Amino acid sequence: MAEQVYESFDSMELSEQLLRGIYAYGFEKPSAIQQRAIKPMMENDIIAQAQSGTGKTGTFLIGSCQKINPSLLACQVIILAPARELAQQIQKVGAGISEYLKIKVHACVGGTNVREDVQILKDGVHIVVGTPGRVYDMITRRALNTSDVKQIVIDEADQMFAHGFREQLVEIFSCGFPTDCRIGIFSATMPHETLEVMSQFMKNPVKILVKNEELTLEGIRQFHIELDHDNQKIEALADLYSSMSITQSIMYCNSRRRVEDLAKALEDRSFAVSVSHGEMDQKLRENVMKDFRAGTTRILITTDLLARGIDIQQVSLVINFDLPPNRELYIHRIGRSGRFGRKGTAINLVSPRDKPILKDIEEFYNTVVVPLPRDFATIIT
Repeated sequence: MAEQVYESFDSMELSEQLLRGIYAYGFEKPSAIQQRAIKPMMENDIIAQAQSGTGKTGTFLIGSCQKINPSLLACQVIILAPARELAQQIQKVGAGISEYLKIKVHACVGGTNVREDVQILKDGVHIVVGTPGRVYDMITRRALNTSDVKQIVIDEADQMFAHGFREQLVEIFSCGFPTDCRIGIFSATMPHETLEVMSQFMKNPVKILVKNEELTLEGIRQFHIELDHDNQKIEALADLYSSMSITQSIMYCNSRRRVEDLAKALEDRSFAVSVSHGEMDQKLRENVMKDFRAGTTRILITTDLLARGIDIQQVSLVINFDLPPNRELYIHRIGRSGRFGRKGTAINLVSPRDKPILKDIEEFYNTVVVPLPRDFATIIT
């Protein structure tokens, strides 16, 4: 059967209140994955493959919200994500999109008060977004009732299985859901193990693939600064920031040590920076993100921990202090500056050893990363 493409949200037969929420949140035109996957998701099990930054979150939230009966205060949708930050981000987007439907969306993640979670779930919510461990815990405690669940979504499925959530996912799916409950799997890649495990729970899933050339790099201006040595990168950054005014930006490094070294070097030059990486305490990471979102600092230096699925509205610039170790991560990173069709800018610092990586990225995404012009301060705002 030919894949149907819906060019507008209005053509998808969505409820008026949901459409109001979609447009109020800032979505104007559906992305490639949204055009193809929202409608099938309402009626079928679905396997959708598309990179982060292409509107996957909007896809499964819109498809899920359309299926919910707002007058029934019971969990009707469960969305599973591999990281707390991502689950909390999905919860925020879901609350925004469903504002006019009066849908309650709750983030159910580890590191939070268990009793509070139990009470909130018993009081009633429509959508639970969570990490597998906490969601399974809530089901076994009978705080999360699955008898009204119409939709289960697994986001970043490749990361789920890479991070060892396989057993917990199988346990969750074995808890018993209504026979008409649909399953949606969303991921940048679809490893064989993922498909093998999920095939036992899915019924004739619709498969949708957004090709590399359809990824949303358009709208993100891409530049590079060519340097003779890696040790020139910090001076190049200092010059860059002294010449322009940026609301907020994210810088990516390839290791914790590079993050910390860069942060110290910039702090020594009187720049206020925030730092986040996977070896930091979870609570500290959350506080860093809270401060950054609040605008306390305008520069966030991080590893690829934040390359997937985290949407920070104010970020207009992403800088790759290190080019990513693999080309798939490039869209994850620079997509932070162009989420959901917003305009953004990416600047790549390129030493001689980075040149082959940049060439590979350009060929893979069929794009051109041009040298940063002299008048960059007037075009980057």
